[in-house]
Amino acid sequence: MASTEIDYYEVLGVSRDADGTAIKSAYRKLAMQYHPDRNQGCKENEAKFKAVSEAYDCLKDPQKRAAYDRFGHAAFQQGMGGGGGHAGPDFGDIGDIFETIFGSAFGGGGGRQKPRRGADLRFDMEVSLDEAFHGKTSEIEIEVSQSCDTCSGSGATPGTGERDCNLCGGHGKVRAKQGFFVVERPCPTCHGRGSVIEDPCRECRGEGRVDRPQKLEVEIPAGVDTGTRIRLSGKGEAGPHGAPAGDLYIFVHVKPHPVFHREGTTLATRVPISFTVAALGGEVEIPDLSGATNTVEIPAGIQSGKQLRVRGAGMPVLQGRGRGDLVVEIAVETPTKLSKKQKEILQQFRETETGEECPESRGFFDKLKDAFGG
Repeated sequence: MASTEIDYYEVLGVSRDADGTAIKSAYRKLAMQYHPDRNQGCKENEAKFKAVSEAYDCLKDPQKRAAYDRFGHAAFQQGMGGGGGHAGPDFGDIGDIFETIFGSAFGGGGGRQKPRRGADLRFDMEVSLDEAFHGKTSEIEIEVSQSCDTCSGSGATPGTGERDCNLCGGHGKVRAKQGFFVVERPCPTCHGRGSVIEDPCRECRGEGRVDRPQKLEVEIPAGVDTGTRIRLSGKGEAGPHGAPAGDLYIFVHVKPHPVFHREGTTLATRVPISFTVAALGGEVEIPDLSGATNTVEIPAGIQSGKQLRVRGAGMPVLQGRGRGDLVVEIAVETPTKLSKKQKEILQQFRETETGEECPESRGFFDKLKDAFGG
């Protein structure tokens, strides 16, 4: 490309007195714009990318730039000073571009990978509605990877240590050239750590962790509901080679209750009453989960489906103050077994009915008459 005598400053769009920062900024912007991976199959942009890389390779180097400013492209022809020919795109800066476009998986960093944190674990716990109301301390036992006691999590036999990886030289990454760019990957020998264990611990086989049962106490706060998640920091799987442990998450599942149905902090229950209580009024006593007894007044003439609310007799607010409500749904029960005397009394009552006693029934049949012409 040198034979075309392109002006490197014009290619990058900078002035001849531009400093190194301006040159690098211009290069990064153009390299991202014309990079082949952003312009699949476009030969024109591929050529522009190569020209931008060639220009930057020259101007970023103070010695090459001085030679270019003095002799032009002739400075890099055989027999002239300045470096013995064009060296192609700079791999380090290509790595920077890749990191900008694709993230840290490609180039840019060049250092060892940080120790990989242990995995988070999940444990599902069932509690009764009563336990959810009061809260509890529960002991669980799980099989989990824990730090090896023999090597204290290092993975190396006591008295030995680690050495730099021979393949990556301790960097944790290796680079492979593909065409005119470089791809950087974790070292396959040390898996990105940059070091290898010379004498692995026999107990954990160099992992720094072993699987064994672990007993833990879990505090279940009052007011938990199905789906509540409790986090135990650092009680998950131990990280390899002494890396930090993950977390343990307790997922709570509240079992159904034979009397109460829960909706958030509200408890609901269905209470059947006799038709005489429904007609004359009365009261029923409903205990709640705290052990208190709540007296619910039944107004005369109440209908099935009517809901009566008892304030503050529901579930406690999780990590808060106060309690929800208790909702009592009334179900008027029609008697199915009547004595002879009861039947006589009801027969006498029916003979005295005028229709005003049950206005809803009367209104319905009046609508039928109107709709179907009497």
